[in-house]
Amino acid sequence: MKIDLAPAEKLIREGGANLQRGWEAVGGRLFLTNTRLFFSSHSFNTQRGPAEIPLADITSVTPCWTLFLGFLPLAPNSLSIVTEKGEHRFVVHGRAEWAAAIASAAAGSK
Repeated sequence: MKIDLAPAEKLIREGGANLQRGWEAVGGRLFLTNTRLFFSSHSFNTQRGPAEIPLADITSVTPCWTLFLGFLPLAPNSLSIVTEKGEHRFVVHGRAEWAAAIASAAAGSK
């Protein structure tokens, strides 16, 4: 999996991640650039397809719990990314580092 970068876009961080889409934790890869947060799903997921969040749209980045079936706390290894359009939850390894990198990049994009 890779990301197509725009001419002035720079990759800051990338790693394996799951994006919570309803009941499914969609596996894939998360990319942070100087302009966006981009998720690319594995092809074997039920709910395939990318998710793209412009950094300028991010209003908060908060560590949270992974929820089983959407409501049962399972593990404290997720990030809640909130925009005016809604919330995205990503399960990531090293969530404190991801949170700091996303918050820093988002602050720099405004």
